[in-house]
Amino acid sequence: MSVVKQRILPNHPCNAEVEVDKISNLPAQIVDKILSHLSLRDAVRTSVLSSKWRYKWVTLPNLVFDNHSLLISSQDQTFIKNKIVNIVDHVLLLHSGPIHKFKLSHRDLQGVCDIDRWILFLSRGSVKEFILEIWKGHRYKLHSSIYLCQKLIHLELFNCLLKPPLSFSGFRSLKSLDLQHITMEQDAFEHLVSSCYLLERLTLMNFEGFSDLKIHAPNLLFFDIGGVFEDINFMDTFNLAIVSIGLYVNPGFDRNLTLGSAGNLVKFFAHLPRIQRLEVQSFFLKARTEDQLDLRTMANVMEENYQNCMFNQLRHVKIAGISGVKQELNFINFLLANSPILERMTVKPASVDGAWEMLKELLRFRRASVQAEIVYLDP
Repeated sequence: MSVVKQRILPNHPCNAEVEVDKISNLPAQIVDKILSHLSLRDAVRTSVLSSKWRYKWVTLPNLVFDNHSLLISSQDQTFIKNKIVNIVDHVLLLHSGPIHKFKLSHRDLQGVCDIDRWILFLSRGSVKEFILEIWKGHRYKLHSSIYLCQKLIHLELFNCLLKPPLSFSGFRSLKSLDLQHITMEQDAFEHLVSSCYLLERLTLMNFEGFSDLKIHAPNLLFFDIGGVFEDINFMDTFNLAIVSIGLYVNPGFDRNLTLGSAGNLVKFFAHLPRIQRLEVQSFFLKARTEDQLDLRTMANVMEENYQNCMFNQLRHVKIAGISGVKQELNFINFLLANSPILERMTVKPASVDGAWEMLKELLRFRRASVQAEIVYLDP
């Protein structure tokens, strides 16, 4: 009797043959979500997870080259410069698809000529957000091809020299502009702001090239300024809701400040009927020397011009660095008397000298809003 041997198949297939590679088979939208939360460095490192992840990072729309993604341990500036350039070049060479955001900000970054190439490359695409922060060395002259990026929504520059071409007619899509430690001619700046018709947010810190600031931006909602300016004028900015002003003086300007004079304060606030939050610091309320000689005259001018000015949307005010001089107290009195829905006014003096007397004076001021609260902060 012959025995026929039969191959008996196992009841359960080998796990190694059927186990699903969960990482490789994640839905594309999940993979994109994961990568979007990683630094560029970590996103590139995911290429070792599986063959399907090898080139996932090259389609990232947001490229951020900063201290987190560019970990370079060296004191040799030439080595650091070459390393940064090589990394950016490598990423841009392999990248596939649109680039919506490009940020270059490293503590050892200098204004190297390679940045010109990268901006030229981006100008041929559809970049919507461009951030360039030069932390070392002289101000980098921004390459003219940046003015061709007409899909820009947000532009942020640090330590740059701007010279737009005469043919530049503005960024038609720009909504947010952040310029810090910038050198620029006044006419070019005014044209830049006024020709960006959709501009909603404007931040200006430490400018060189001019001291009289003129802002013409009908859609502006947010304005933040810090630095040395002799005068600030708003034109057709009736939608401004949040304003923060921190001015200071250097020895060349301490006798020429005009913004604190009564007439200029009237002009300033005449263009802010919808303001909701106001922060004032440093020398914004300091008048010129000749104005201080006649405080009673200034008080009368302010009262005459402010009596018909109401802030029907102002809810929060913060005033810091004041010393309690008459024009400052008049200004605070004016805000309290003309802000019917004010919720909180925070006041922080520059020093303890005379602070108690100033506080008693503040508490005596009439308030248009029954819920207005004065918060006093120690200097």
